[in-house]
Amino acid sequence: MRNRQGNFRRAVPLALSAPAALLLGANNAPATGTVKVTVTDLRSSEGVVRACMTTNPKKFPKCRGDANAYSKVVNAAGTVTFRFTDVKPGRYAIALLHDENNNGKADRALMMMPKEGFGFSRDAKVRMGPPKFNAAAFDVTEGEQSQAIRMRYML
Repeated sequence: MRNRQGNFRRAVPLALSAPAALLLGANNAPATGTVKVTVTDLRSSEGVVRACMTTNPKKFPKCRGDANAYSKVVNAAGTVTFRFTDVKPGRYAIALLHDENNNGKADRALMMMPKEGFGFSRDAKVRMGPPKFNAAAFDVTEGEQSQAIRMRYML
């Protein structure tokens, strides 16, 4: 009987420490953040708003071929709000397209002028083409960050 009690006394601390180790391991998981995006000044509620968020300056603003980019497609409205969740900490930039005809691409008029709306994080200005990554970049840390982006139209 003593051996069994002795083994039990040894087993209880081990059994209790296993869940504690699991909990401590869970706390060591990398912290993630959330980016809340509010898009204003859409000229219509037609189509969708396509958004991509990347840490790669070479893939900005299209995010094509960036396996680590975050993307969202939401229905257009006067004001649109959505969230990128479980975002790894880092420096990101967001590009938006108001795809009014929902054809999955940015339609252009003569001289490559965009026919549909666009916008960028930090409300970065557009001059002779999209802004550079650094003009639109912001830091994501643990918790929630917000980006207010005004949709712009050239035509």
